[in-house]
Amino acid sequence: LVSVSDDEAVVSTQSTGYVGSGSHSGKINLFGIESGKLEQTLDTRGKFVMSIAYSPDGHFIACGGIDGIVCIFDLATGKLLHTLEGHAMPIRSLTFSPDSQLLTTCSDDKSTKIYDVQHANLIGTLSGHGSYVLCVDFCPDNTHFATSSSDRKVKVWDAGMRRAVHTFSDHTDQVWGVAYNENGSKLVSVSDDKQIIVYECPI
Repeated sequence: LVSVSDDEAVVSTQSTGYVGSGSHSGKINLFGIESGKLEQTLDTRGKFVMSIAYSPDGHFIACGGIDGIVCIFDLATGKLLHTLEGHAMPIRSLTFSPDSQLLTTCSDDKSTKIYDVQHANLIGTLSGHGSYVLCVDFCPDNTHFATSSSDRKVKVWDAGMRRAVHTFSDHTDQVWGVAYNENGSKLVSVSDDKQIIVYECPI
């Protein structure tokens, strides 16, 4: 049993063998899935960690803070590789592309950003939501991702063209989560309107 009740953002993956949790003190705690014990702590030297993501290749862990700062760590060494300061407000969600080359982040500043993981370069800033962007998820096709927002909308974006290619407007309240299925043929969203909606992907 792994207990991380004092922390907020939590992510786990069998490939790394860790459950990662973000704390109010700006740290990522890594608990062993097998041992159930705290095995490593990564210090962002920042504030409250609101979101965490593992890279699919198992090499990196990224987190987004309430201060709008993104940190990327080398999971093997625990070294802080990059600090990204592109957002002006808290980062609600972040996700790596399936090939682990890109990192997308979304924020209360109404924007979604795309970064090149290796060089920590900002590739693009995407605007289109009318309120806080609450969640982002990359499609398994490695070319699209989806976002959900307090503006009650779900958007599908083309990562290469850096523009929205479809908008779903079926919810009547803020949309807290969005996720693709394993082959990218469907999207599911969840909202304060008490609905879970499954969409056929338009792209």
